[in-house]
Amino acid sequence: RTYTMLGLPSMLLNFFLSISPNKYVILLLINVFLIIIGMLMDDTSAMLLTAPLLMPVATSIGIDPIHFAAIFAVNLGLGCITPPCAPVLYLAAAVGNAEIKTMFHHTFRMIFFGWLPTLLIITYCPDVALCLARLFIGYGG
Repeated sequence: RTYTMLGLPSMLLNFFLSISPNKYVILLLINVFLIIIGMLMDDTSAMLLTAPLLMPVATSIGIDPIHFAAIFAVNLGLGCITPPCAPVLYLAAAVGNAEIKTMFHHTFRMIFFGWLPTLLIITYCPDVALCLARLFIGYGG
C-alpha cells in the first residue's frame, strides 16, 4: 500500500518503458531483476517486497496475472540456487553434509540446462504457463 501511495509502480513502469516499449524486453528486465533479488533474499521476503511493485507493471503491458505469478515463481526459485548468496544451495550443503564447492558444478549444469530453458519457455510462451489453470479451473485468461 505504501508503494502505491508513493507511486513506485508507475515510476518503475516509466523506467522500464524508457528503456524499451517492447513487452518482451520489459519481461527480460523483470526476469533479470527478479533473479538478482532471488539471489539476495529468500522467496517470501522477495515476493512481499517486489510483487506489489511489479504486478502493476506486468498488467499494464498486457501480462496475465497467473502468467506473471509463474514467471515470478520460476525467477525466485532460480535465484535461490544461484551463487553468490544461494540460500537454498547453502542449506542443502549443510543438510547433506557436503562441500559447497563440489555442488557448484552440478548446480550450474542444472541452472543452464534446466532452470533457464524453463524460465524462457514460461516467460515467452504464456500458453505453457496457463495450461494447468485452463485445464483444471477453466481459466479464460
